[in-house]
Amino acid sequence: MSDSGDSADRTDGVQDTEGAAEGSPSEATHLPVLVDRILELFEPALADREAVVVDATLGLGGHTDALLDQFPQLTVVGLDRDPEALERSRRRLARHGDRVHYVHTVYHRIPEVLAELGLSSVDGVLMDLGVSSMQLDLDERGFAYARDAPLDMRMDPTTGPTAAEVLNTYSVDDLTRILRDYGEEKFARRIAKAVVAERQRQPFDTSERLVRLLYDTVPAPSRRTGGHPAKRTFQALRIEVNGELDILREAVPAAISALAEGGRIVVESYHSLEDRIVKQALAKAATSRTPEGLPVELPGHGPELRLVTRGAEKADEDEIRRNPRAASVRLRAAEKRGGDDR
Repeated sequence: MSDSGDSADRTDGVQDTEGAAEGSPSEATHLPVLVDRILELFEPALADREAVVVDATLGLGGHTDALLDQFPQLTVVGLDRDPEALERSRRRLARHGDRVHYVHTVYHRIPEVLAELGLSSVDGVLMDLGVSSMQLDLDERGFAYARDAPLDMRMDPTTGPTAAEVLNTYSVDDLTRILRDYGEEKFARRIAKAVVAERQRQPFDTSERLVRLLYDTVPAPSRRTGGHPAKRTFQALRIEVNGELDILREAVPAAISALAEGGRIVVESYHSLEDRIVKQALAKAATSRTPEGLPVELPGHGPELRLVTRGAEKADEDEIRRNPRAASVRLRAAEKRGGDDR
């Protein structure tokens, strides 16, 4: 979800094939994105040794399944805030036995999880950001705008406000802010005013009425050239409901701190807001903290990371053909430098 300012995300990657919701086989949406490249990136940190990886967004377990097959001495700590995703991945990964630890939590809590497991560091952290294909496929979760469903959008349906509550309680100014900042919606204020006017007639509870309002509110020329008019609003609501960007800002530094020397972090983002946060966090950790102008690196002030990918890598046409949600992926990876290097 790139620096070019695109707002397609993992939601959209499937929503624009919604698509997956409207015709293509749902199994296609369950393929892990860029799995071969991820195995290649983790190889130097995991091959031929006992190792631990945190899959910070376990989802349906596709990446973890491939990692466990590829690296026989690997153990994975799988985190997910969605209890249903954990249950489904537990069934999928049952053949790996006790090589997987399942933890119901949000991924910025990596330090607490590792402390509870008695782990001082790990050899890898994988983050596959955004909403999962399972969440999109379940109508009652309300993530997909192509089907009428309750406006929920919580990744953890056991806690927090729903999208309906946001729509029915936020002021025009607050709705404008989240649509502009999280959806990069240029008609944010117009939509916010329309929402507030419409909810006075009847509160929002399902997606069909919201989608209809968006069709009526977004000007026709923009509908013809800017993709589905609900795409940006649904993205913004989902990010707000789940606090995704604030959590990500905490999670990437926490993951970097958890890495052992030579350990690697690999992050897949699906829209520009996520990718910008990841890019900035990795770049900061890969930059020396020695003041400019000093002739030598100060001890303990060297870069913490070495960037492994050059910029953000994208899926090729073959991968996108096999797995449409890969169309918007941006992959970045880095390696923890040794103490002597820093």
